[in-house]
Amino acid sequence: MCAKMSRTLVILLLLTAAFACAKKTVPPQPGYGAEGAPGGGFGTEGGGGALGGLDDAKWREMGINSESEKREFLQKAEGFENEDIYFDYDAYVLSMPAKKTLDKKVDFIKRYPKVKVTIEGHCDERGTTEYNLALGERRANAAFQYVTAAGANKQNMGTISYGKERPLATGHDETSWAKNRRAHFALTY
Repeated sequence: MCAKMSRTLVILLLLTAAFACAKKTVPPQPGYGAEGAPGGGFGTEGGGGALGGLDDAKWREMGINSESEKREFLQKAEGFENEDIYFDYDAYVLSMPAKKTLDKKVDFIKRYPKVKVTIEGHCDERGTTEYNLALGERRANAAFQYVTAAGANKQNMGTISYGKERPLATGHDETSWAKNRRAHFALTY
């Protein structure tokens, strides 16, 4: 009886270990996909003549009514999403250039408070998956803390860490790694 329980326990431990080591899948990054370049949802085609593919109700919900306001929003949204902040190796402290970029992002978030923002933390390929997920989370949280302390409403903001799972640059050198140590701001509306 004791040997049977030992075998069962060993099997359970092996199964637990196998599932714990399984590679986690990460969903595709918003704005990066089959539709093409970053901000893939920002086209000017749309049903009923709406810019960006948004219907009139969604524009009104965001407080944007005229065609010129829509064009201005789409232009600013593209710039907002296309400017990342970068971090030194193994760090999550915000540099002065990062703070200047974040100040511009705060202005955008204050101007369009109903737009949902996700701050994504990213790392380079060095280090374990677990370590990089934790570091990516600290990077996203550092950016989140900065923009909310500067007056951005945190109600429509969230953070996520992708660690090293979504590299922007695929090289295995310092230039590529520097591009991957970043926080990216993605919009949802």
